[in-house]
Amino acid sequence: MSIGILGGGQLGYMLALAGYPLGMRFRFLDPSPEAPVGRIAPRVTGDFADRGALDKFANGLQVVTYEFENVPFDSAQWLAKRVSVYPPPAALETAQDRLREKQLFEKLKIPTTPYASLSSAYDLDTAIKKIGLPAVVKTRRMGYDGKGQWVLKTPEDVKAAKEILPKQAFVLEKFVAFERELSIIAVRGKSGETAFYPLVENYHREGILRLSLAPARSVAPEIQRAAEYAAVQVLDSLNYVGVLAIEFFELDGELLANEMAPRVHNSGHWTIEGAVTSQFENHLRAISGLPLGQTTPIGASAMINLIGELPDMAEVLAVPSTHLHLYGKEPRPGRKLGHVTLRAPSVDRLFSRFASLPPFFHRPDFCLDGVKS
Repeated sequence: MSIGILGGGQLGYMLALAGYPLGMRFRFLDPSPEAPVGRIAPRVTGDFADRGALDKFANGLQVVTYEFENVPFDSAQWLAKRVSVYPPPAALETAQDRLREKQLFEKLKIPTTPYASLSSAYDLDTAIKKIGLPAVVKTRRMGYDGKGQWVLKTPEDVKAAKEILPKQAFVLEKFVAFERELSIIAVRGKSGETAFYPLVENYHREGILRLSLAPARSVAPEIQRAAEYAAVQVLDSLNYVGVLAIEFFELDGELLANEMAPRVHNSGHWTIEGAVTSQFENHLRAISGLPLGQTTPIGASAMINLIGELPDMAEVLAVPSTHLHLYGKEPRPGRKLGHVTLRAPSVDRLFSRFASLPPFFHRPDFCLDGVKS
């Protein structure tokens, strides 16, 4: 099967690596001539809105998917008239707009944070009267890894925000003093078959995911069921095919949906070594019409993102049951360059392995020392 992937970053890279053992072939479209996937598959270099590039990319493909949600909706629709596109463009359109996303959660009766829509920064005062402070103002589009977000704690913050916010639409959300962030990775096949990975516990710094623990610790069965129920509602409402991630805040024994991603997700990277079937293989199985694989975890796993700089490879690989993934990117501040996955038979053994990691990892930005076992 020939599969096209819109986007040539690390997620596309890992999708291709998961598909080659299944005899799949891949072609990528990415604007950058330096996209990492160029090392492992043919790549069309062109803008996602360039119809000529899209036509060259789509020629001979059987299915198209994407590795990130900022692909233009019009381009996905254009491709869908020529080749099967999964997840469906409607899912892409919803996930690209935080307001549409919130409205979908509301429509499906999935609890979410209180919010208000702003056509511009001039609407802040009215929205804050409704939501209150503290609050978080977010651009409706193009925000990721903490970009396009501003925390407002005081009236002075609001005044300053009105002067610096870009001229576009926003969503204002109530700031939630949550206990922890959790995410679920779900997958739905063409026949409607679904599978779920256990909830994952996530730790961020400066808006970027630094550490995921899988399965999340001390998750009550009703919390896992609530996450799966929410995922099913979204999957079925969008006639979804492929992997979907939903991020939640846990508060007082309940889940509040924060946002969703219509693709394989950073908090699911642990599944490569830590589950019977990885999220990447299951995404490919789903969009290809193949049976879904088991999502059972293999012991306990921790996934640590490598942001901005890389550790010594030999020191990392000297730690037992440690797996290093490098994305082939040039280092720069704030850039995801790779990740490390640790595995152990139990959570206790997993935390003891944290101590074995080299000093590079025992810094505040990795969150390891701030997470209690």
